[in-house]
Amino acid sequence: MNVRSEHVLLIDDDVELCQLVAQYLTGEGFVVESVHDGTRGVEAALDGRHDILVLDVMLPGANGFEVLRRIRPLSRIPVIMLDGTR
Repeated sequence: MNVRSEHVLLIDDDVELCQLVAQYLTGEGFVVESVHDGTRGVEAALDGRHDILVLDVMLPGANGFEVLRRIRPLSRIPVIMLDGTR
């Protein structure tokens, strides 16, 4: 039986949060890659290895909305946006 794990790309500059989310998702059977700035996030999002993208709004390099603007014309990957404002 061939079971494929879903690959999650997490783009967030909060390293501790990424570690926590990755630990949880890995325990649920996902493969998680974390990237900590928008510019590298665009590259990773377009490499075709991920099934879903979790994207923080506030990022160094390019904010989450800019990342989404750059990838959307080239990819239909599902995106969940994170906003840490209260």
